[in-house]
Amino acid sequence: MARTNFDMLLQAGCHFGHLKRKWNPAMAPYIYTERNGIHIIDLHKTVVKIDDAAEALKNIARQGKKILFVGTKKQTKEVIAEKATSVNMPYVIERWPGGMLTNFPTIRKAVKKMATIDKLMADGTYSNLSKRELLQVTRQRAKLEKNLGSIADLTRLPSALFVVDVMKEHIAVAEANRLGIPVFGIVDTNSDPKNIDFVIPANDDAKDSVEAVLNACCAAIAEGLEERKAEKADEKAAEAEAEGEAEEAKPKRARRARKGEEAPAEEAAPAVVEEAPAAE
Repeated sequence: MARTNFDMLLQAGCHFGHLKRKWNPAMAPYIYTERNGIHIIDLHKTVVKIDDAAEALKNIARQGKKILFVGTKKQTKEVIAEKATSVNMPYVIERWPGGMLTNFPTIRKAVKKMATIDKLMADGTYSNLSKRELLQVTRQRAKLEKNLGSIADLTRLPSALFVVDVMKEHIAVAEANRLGIPVFGIVDTNSDPKNIDFVIPANDDAKDSVEAVLNACCAAIAEGLEERKAEKADEKAAEAEAEGEAEEAKPKRARRARKGEEAPAEEAAPAVVEEAPAAE
């Protein structure tokens, strides 16, 4: 069953591409026609691509891996943050920190610095600072929170990137390609899809269009997380059952052992002495 359909995508405006003069020829397979100088995306292909991407995202989530959502466009920031948060995934909606993937340990240090500031503020270490120094620390903390707060729980490299507007986020795509991290991307008619592993041809400028695609993909991720939770519950139940059987077997073995110890030893049979025949 398809996760979305032609009418839903049409209503959300996913079919609107860019001006014909701004197109990228590599997107020709996904373009249906041209009207009033604007390319129209073939939504039948978009439906298929969304299903493919959603299934792959579901499998990643089921394995307990993280998917990093990236989109710094002003009009789509809130949607990306909302949808990523709903499935407990990290996201970047402010400026992409250069080297975030290729120099991940440095980014982790910055995140830890944020946690350190919180700890020192909580235990009163900063209480003796002057107002100016305290203001500087507070501003530094606010800046770190704005840029890195949404990836504070990302303790290792993500297993996939979901990018909205692959042309604007080309640095993120390049870093993921370099590290072999699969990229899922909403690709408009002005972008190059060759470096994207899972291409979703759609309008990447309109909020409704991005939301329609993310709804389908995040629903698949949520399913993957639920399946993982169910699998873990089954494993725990099986372990508990095995432990219960082992505990039940212990008294039985003990009783059998005691019976073996308490059993009376068999009395030795009396020796039969044959009388020697009397001498004649």
